[in-house]
Amino acid sequence: MKTIFCCLLAVILSLSTTSIFAKGFQAPAKGKAVVYFTRVTNWGGIASFEFFHQDKYIGVFKGKNYLRYECNPGQQLLWASTENKEFVTADLKEGETYIVIVDVKMGVMKGRVGFNPITVKDIEFERAKELILAKDEVITPTDKIAKMNVKLDDFIQEKLSLYETDWKLTKNFKHISSDMAIPVESMK
Repeated sequence: MKTIFCCLLAVILSLSTTSIFAKGFQAPAKGKAVVYFTRVTNWGGIASFEFFHQDKYIGVFKGKNYLRYECNPGQQLLWASTENKEFVTADLKEGETYIVIVDVKMGVMKGRVGFNPITVKDIEFERAKELILAKDEVITPTDKIAKMNVKLDDFIQEKLSLYETDWKLTKNFKHISSDMAIPVESMK
């Protein structure tokens, strides 16, 4: 009896783990939207980029990978940091999925980051879709996220202040509009 219980428990845990870390597009939870940050090339693979949602650190990855980020719908500010800081404003719709291509650009000391929000009509869509369907997402452990939010608090506040007082007025950052959502039938 004990063996049957252990086997049943193992199967249940296996199924729940598979759905948490499954490859492919995952629908957002009720009342949420999803943004996939995707690097579709290995060029500049050693350059890692840290990602932020408004005043919160949300994760890090390098190389040809992607980060799935679920957040509230509505007006959002998403950004990444490396040698430079790259921002994208977003007007996300509840229940929808969006893709941002993360570009690697030549920097002085390390790679620079660029953002390119895409739709299914963009040439990069098929490469992003192929990556998301083929690989597991990169997940930054929640304890690391909590530690980094404490460690980077002053840095985050400083960069957001520069964004508000200078960068959003002088730089041409991209925007994710609500109509840029990826249709469910295109995610298969």
